[in-house]
Amino acid sequence: MKRFLTAVTLALALTACGTDSDPLAPSTGTSGAAGGAVTVGSANFPESQLLAEIYSQALEAKGVKVTRKFNIGAREVYLKALQDGSISLLPEYNGALLASLSTGGVPEGVSSPADVLAALKKVLPAGTEVLEQSAAEDKDTLTVTAETATKNNLKSIEDLKAVAPTLVAGAGPEFAERHQGLKGLESVYGVKFKEFKPLDAGGPLTVNALKDGDIQVANIFSTDSSIVANKFVVLEDPKNLFLSQNIIPLLRSEANNPTVTGALNGVSAKLTTENLTSYLAQVQVDKKDITVVAKAFLTENGLAS
Repeated sequence: MKRFLTAVTLALALTACGTDSDPLAPSTGTSGAAGGAVTVGSANFPESQLLAEIYSQALEAKGVKVTRKFNIGAREVYLKALQDGSISLLPEYNGALLASLSTGGVPEGVSSPADVLAALKKVLPAGTEVLEQSAAEDKDTLTVTAETATKNNLKSIEDLKAVAPTLVAGAGPEFAERHQGLKGLESVYGVKFKEFKPLDAGGPLTVNALKDGDIQVANIFSTDSSIVANKFVVLEDPKNLFLSQNIIPLLRSEANNPTVTGALNGVSAKLTTENLTSYLAQVQVDKKDITVVAKAFLTENGLAS
């Protein structure tokens, strides 16, 4: 099995900045003499960065030395960073990770969180492991404005098939090559758009393009506050192209120990879709710093130092 999808420009991606502070700078947390040391990475969208900061502070509260390398890029890039040891831990989504590692396609009938986790464990690259998955789920969606939904009588992705040749879709550039993207939409649903515009992964470029009418269909994550704020319509996915997407820590086995496991499993036990959506809104809508929001999550859930 091909262990990791090819990353085109790892070196460039690792130069990206994530938060207002320097994400590549070593943490000022505790020394980690007893708890070990972990380099925490994240993808290039706000929720991943928030989760990575929650993981980081939870580990520091248990005496683990943490270095942060956030906003690395898309999955194809950050998995390469995990493989080469540039990072040792990051938050992942069980279904999307399974799809990316399953060269022969996701096994038939696998869609529930338990089934996805069991299948995922069978295809994890050597030297990596996952810990307990949380109840919190953030799925990829195809989302349209209320006006587009009404005009085209859109309730599910199946309804797109007839009108997709007249519509423009927008998402992160990697969406064009993923099964859980344009390729799967065509093979599973027969949906082929008039045009695809590479923007960002469910971020402000994609959201604003949908609001402004530059695109008519957007790939936006289900916990994104823009959906409620703009009264967007999330199209149903009756054929489960987008699998269960429970948040789960993915890490290099060499970086794990009982302290790391305990801290991260403690976070997973407290994460729900509802509270994640609420904390993420503090970052996206209220423009609070992720370090402040992460600290609030840990404090309110009894996980802070």
